[in-house]
Amino acid sequence: MAAIASVNLGRPLPNPYKGTRTTGIGKEPTAGPVEVRDPGRKTSGLGSGLVGDFIGDGKHHGGNDQAVYAFQREDLDVWESQLGRELPNGFFGENLTTTGIDVNEARIGERWRIGELELEVTCPRIPCSTFRGWVGEKGWAKQFTAAARPGAYLKVVTPGQIQAGDVIEVIERPDHDVTITLLFRATTTDRDLLPQLLAAEAYLDDETLDLVRKKQTMTLD
Repeated sequence: MAAIASVNLGRPLPNPYKGTRTTGIGKEPTAGPVEVRDPGRKTSGLGSGLVGDFIGDGKHHGGNDQAVYAFQREDLDVWESQLGRELPNGFFGENLTTTGIDVNEARIGERWRIGELELEVTCPRIPCSTFRGWVGEKGWAKQFTAAARPGAYLKVVTPGQIQAGDVIEVIERPDHDVTITLLFRATTTDRDLLPQLLAAEAYLDDETLDLVRKKQTMTLD
């Protein structure tokens, strides 16, 4: 059964890994329900979709299309084994630590219902300097990127409360095969995959569509 293992919130911490002075990457599980709502635009909105969660770099994180970040416990367990260290829920900066669902195989535009809350899968997480420094493993960004299991950002379609133990129900899957992993690989390590993303054109952000169109132009030339 697909479910929420924990809901994780971040508080402001010093950020020595980026120009921003603070970060909310160090998220920790919280007890009780958390309100989730559309945070609005990057820079001018509320940042995170979760009330009580902190985002330090509002230019690159948070906002409508990155309101909620989900990462599966099963992948944290794999990384624990590979890195030889404990990785508690929330350590990768995820708001939702999930179980029983392959987040990386979620299709772009797929919708989840969690209680009264409805979320839509938008895009993968791209590792940044804060994430690299926070984990503190040599070559971490390259290692994480090569695995191509980055977890998923989601936007809020219908606001509501969420808490550990809530069931995740996939209520809509678009008729295409563009998954989080495919989108991640196409925009990071294998640009030859970019044309395949057009199958999900209606769900792609402008920046990704620009990459696809530039790739098409280069191919025609």
